[in-house]
Amino acid sequence: MKNKLRSLFKTSYLEIVLIIFTFSFSVFLMFFTFHKEDGTLFIASKAWSDFGSHLPLIRSFSFGSNFPPEYPLFPGQPINYHFLFYFLVGLIEKAGIPIDYALNIPSTIGLSGLILSIYFVAKKIFQSRAVGFLSVIFFLFNSSFSFIYFLQNHKNSPNLILDLVTNDKFSSFAPYGQGLVTAFWNLNIYTNQRHLALSFTLSLLIIFLIIYPSLSNKKINLKLSYFLGVILGLSFYLHIAVFFITLIVLFFLFIVFPNLRKSIFILGIPAFLISFPQYLYLQSGEGGFGIKFVNGYLTASESSLSFVKFWVYNLGISAVLIPLGFIKSSKTARKILFCFIPLFLIGNFVQFSPEVAANHKFFNYFLLVGNMFSAFFLVFLWKKNLFLKSVSVFLFLLMILGGIVDFFPIFNDNRGALADYEKNKDVSWIKENTLPDSVFLNTTYFYNPASLAGRKIFFGWPYFAWSAGY
Repeated sequence: MKNKLRSLFKTSYLEIVLIIFTFSFSVFLMFFTFHKEDGTLFIASKAWSDFGSHLPLIRSFSFGSNFPPEYPLFPGQPINYHFLFYFLVGLIEKAGIPIDYALNIPSTIGLSGLILSIYFVAKKIFQSRAVGFLSVIFFLFNSSFSFIYFLQNHKNSPNLILDLVTNDKFSSFAPYGQGLVTAFWNLNIYTNQRHLALSFTLSLLIIFLIIYPSLSNKKINLKLSYFLGVILGLSFYLHIAVFFITLIVLFFLFIVFPNLRKSIFILGIPAFLISFPQYLYLQSGEGGFGIKFVNGYLTASESSLSFVKFWVYNLGISAVLIPLGFIKSSKTARKILFCFIPLFLIGNFVQFSPEVAANHKFFNYFLLVGNMFSAFFLVFLWKKNLFLKSVSVFLFLLMILGGIVDFFPIFNDNRGALADYEKNKDVSWIKENTLPDSVFLNTTYFYNPASLAGRKIFFGWPYFAWSAGY
């Protein structure tokens, strides 16, 4: 047994280090942005808005009575929002686990799982540890040109490095702030949208396990395909957008990999049977989501120049490295990336929800795989000669500089304090003296005491209801 462990450590010590780092980093990030101490909830300022929706939803399951689910900030009809993650968090809190642990444990599992999935998928596709590790780095540190805005804002500073490590504001934060680079490429989306990382993890694993026979010349396991279909169907209310993203990728895999068609078809049967009733429930209320065509996501105008400029700033050097990696990669790898390219096109030209900014999930998911090709191209250059090694180092630094600039505003973020039921007498009274399914005619709509007590309020912050399709 000792010899086996010693052998495992010798052959996989880098993966062991990655696993330890991944879980440590994920725990730090999740508890840093949300934790509870002495009856007070501490929420990172950059997560304050999103948690104004998440906490009422969690508490509607842990302290309230919310089944069949309704949106606690706009009750009276079936929920339009993917509630499953927060339903599970609510059940964990209901079982007696403090809310910060109830939320942060599954959040940590989601982010850790996503980072490790990126590594192992990239390693398998390109048969390279180096590509796997670079893919993880490019996930953690985005390739955008946000650093240009930082340098412009600090061009006369004699203490540029100090300004960088103490910075607490994003240099570009479109469409909610200045600049062309959007708010959706940094780790902030995973600390705010706690259900997103777990959804991406499940989706990426489903796709990887489907394509695995083509990567390994292994026999297709149809029982596994059926099981993956069950998981995919159950994930509908985990994240609706990611569910459809997964279907889109599987559809194109069905087209370009003839040997996978049977397994994808088998997967589709339980996925449809389980998800369709959930879809019907989603559509049974008023409102809901429609589809309309747009031109260029968040570009300033409909011109081609505006479109190109927007994506050059937001993708950074990835806009060049992904195509170069595509050209130099194997036929199988090119076919895989081809199946993800439609996500980039759909995100730019089709709007599914009232807020077009929500399409960022399509681009985030595309980049999970796209940047594996960026990583592959840098490794390809590194293996050539001394000059190209220098070029690859320069390109690597250019790839992560925007992500480094965007990391410190999260690391240096302030946290707001919110008194929970132990310290807020209004929340405590409502929790102890009203029926769990009560609806309050509220006079405030953001972190209302009734919401923290798990009760529904008549009309919460309008943005939340509007963006959810009501």
